[in-house]
Amino acid sequence: MTQQALSFSRNDSAKFFRTLNKRVNDYFKDNNIKRTGNWQLWIKTVVMFSLFLTPYFLILTLDLPAWAMLLLTIVMGIGMAGVGMNVMHDGNHGAFSNKEWVNRLMGSSIYILAGNVYNWKVQHNVLHHTYTNIHGHDEDLEAGRILRFSKHAEWHKHHKFQHYYSVLLYGLLTINWAITTDYLQMKRYLKRKLSYGKFPNPRTEWSKLVISKIIYVSIWIVLPLVITNIPWWQVLIGFFIMHYVAGLILSVVFQLAHVMEDAEMPLPEENGTMKNTWAIHQLENTINFGTKSKIVNWFTGGLNHQVEHHIFPQISHVHYTKISKIVKETALEFNLPYKEYKTTRKAIVAHFRYLKEMGLNPALQA
Repeated sequence: MTQQALSFSRNDSAKFFRTLNKRVNDYFKDNNIKRTGNWQLWIKTVVMFSLFLTPYFLILTLDLPAWAMLLLTIVMGIGMAGVGMNVMHDGNHGAFSNKEWVNRLMGSSIYILAGNVYNWKVQHNVLHHTYTNIHGHDEDLEAGRILRFSKHAEWHKHHKFQHYYSVLLYGLLTINWAITTDYLQMKRYLKRKLSYGKFPNPRTEWSKLVISKIIYVSIWIVLPLVITNIPWWQVLIGFFIMHYVAGLILSVVFQLAHVMEDAEMPLPEENGTMKNTWAIHQLENTINFGTKSKIVNWFTGGLNHQVEHHIFPQISHVHYTKISKIVKETALEFNLPYKEYKTTRKAIVAHFRYLKEMGLNPALQA
C-alpha cells in the first residue's frame, strides 16, 4: 500500500456539500427524528442474530440428520452476513445509537463474525471511506496477484479468467479474517500507527486479537466437538460452509458499489492532491443498486445505498431510503453524477463484465 499523504481539493465554488448537508440536517430536524437507528433497527438486530445463532443452538442440542445440519449452516451464513451488514456496520460507524456504549457493543459483534474491531475501523472507516477507490490507498481494491480490480493494478495472464474464478474466491472473505488477514492487518496498521480515533496500545490490541480468536475457535469448533457426536470433519465442513455463504454475500454486496465500470478510480497528482473535493469524489466512484427493492434494502443494511452511506457514514442505514431523494436531487441540481443500477441483477452482471474487462491484457488495448 502507498503511504503518500493525500489531500482533497477544497475548491467547491458551487458549495455542493454545504447545500446537501443543510438539506439533510433540515430533514431530520423538521421530522424530529434522530440520525441514528430506531425501533426498526432493533427489530432487525433481533432477527439477524436469530438467523445467525438459532441454527447453531439447534445443531448443538438436537440429533439432526446431515442434510438438516447442512441447511442450518447455510442459514447461519445468511444470518452472519446479515449481522455484519446491519448491526456491526452501523455500530462501528457510530450510527446504531446515540449512546456510545451501544455502538461499541453492536460494533463488537464483529468478534463473533471472526473479525477485529481495530482492523475493521482502520481498513473501512479510515482507508476505504477516506480514500475510496484510490489505488494504493483503498485496501478494498487490493487482492494481491489473484484478482485485478483496477486498471492501475499490475496485469497477469491468469487475470483473463478472473470473471470466472472470482466468485469462488469471494466466499473466502470472512474465513480469511479468522485465519490470516487479521494478524497481517494488525501488524501493518500498528506499524504505520493508523487508527480511527486515538491510537491504541499495541500490546492491548494484540492481546484482544489473540484472546478473541481463541474464544472464537472454542465456540464454533471446539464446543460442537465436545458436546455433540458430530464427526470432526462435519464440524469443519459446516464451519466452512457458514463462512463461505457469508463471505460470498458480503463480497458481492461490497463489490457492486465500487468495482464497476461506472465507478471512477482516479489517481492523485504528484504532490498527493485529488482534483475533487471529498464529497464529489464519493459521487464519482460510488454506485447504488436495487434501491427500489424492499428485500434488498432491508437485508443489505442499506449497503445498496452506497452513495448516501459514503457521504453520510454516521447516519444509520434505516434512513437512507428517505434521504436518497435529497442526495439525488441535489447532485443533479449541481450537475454532478448520481450513479445507480435499477436492479441488483443488472449490477451483478455489470460487475462481472467489468472483471472480464480488467482481465484483458492492457498492452493489447493500447
